Amino acid sequence: MKKVFVLFMLVAGLIGLAACGSREQFDLENETEFVVGLEAAYAPFNWSTPTSSSFTYPLHAQNGVFVDGYDVVIAKRIADELGLTLVIKAIEWDGLILALLAGEIDMIIAGMSPTSERAETVAFSQEYFRSEQVMVVSSTGNYANATSLNDFNGARVVAQLGTLQDALIEQIVGATRLEPLDTYGMLATAVSSNAADAFIAELPVAQGMVAANSNLTIISFAEGLGFVVSEEDVVVSVALRQEDVNLLNAVNGVLAMISIEERNQIMQAALNRQPNA
Repeated sequence: MKKVFVLFMLVAGLIGLAACGSREQFDLENETEFVVGLEAAYAPFNWSTPTSSSFTYPLHAQNGVFVDGYDVVIAKRIADELGLTLVIKAIEWDGLILALLAGEIDMIIAGMSPTSERAETVAFSQEYFRSEQVMVVSSTGNYANATSLNDFNGARVVAQLGTLQDALIEQIVGATRLEPLDTYGMLATAVSSNAADAFIAELPVAQGMVAANSNLTIISFAEGLGFVVSEEDVVVSVALRQEDVNLLNAVNGVLAMISIEERNQIMQAALNRQPNA
């Protein structure tokens, strides 16, 4: 959700694609479907499953594989309200914005934060979820009773590659920043095996990791004792091409109909459904 796209490697390419990929707006009157991109590997926002249910949706070009999660529920809601057929593609995180600009997908619904860097190349909807940044530690380790970032002085901290959480490690005075890992499953394993003392995650993701790993626990912080983050770092939004103004307005109209209470209910249900929860 609060992932930071590795722009220092891709800015030139993204700008080039944005310039070369100029196109007319998404035609809400005549289009019959829209294509959503997500990772299908970021529970509880999205994950893949071989089991079909009333919550899942088939992944494009992946026979017998479905996707579930908070993002899928939101994508379905948008499709239903706009009267369009939904297509969902699984795309690696670092390829999502590239795929959007290249016209391979029409929007990204993948727990993406509307950072100022990303907003240089894509447009963002209003927020569709709001969360907080927490630490995940061993429930029997040295940091199980931590209450502030200062308590992590000397800790070995790790985060997912290409994310805001990796950058947040710099705020922990005296902590050792370990090499980032590819998945949250790998982060959980690192802490469980004592290869790391803690990892940083958004609260819903942390809740899923702890539900699947009983030896882990979440450290939340009171105001002023945790991470300093901007507004864009605690919300997630739908990303669209900048020229698709009509589609953006339509998406915002749908999101406005989903109350905070309903959003929290959808998230809790996704947490209850996610693998190993």
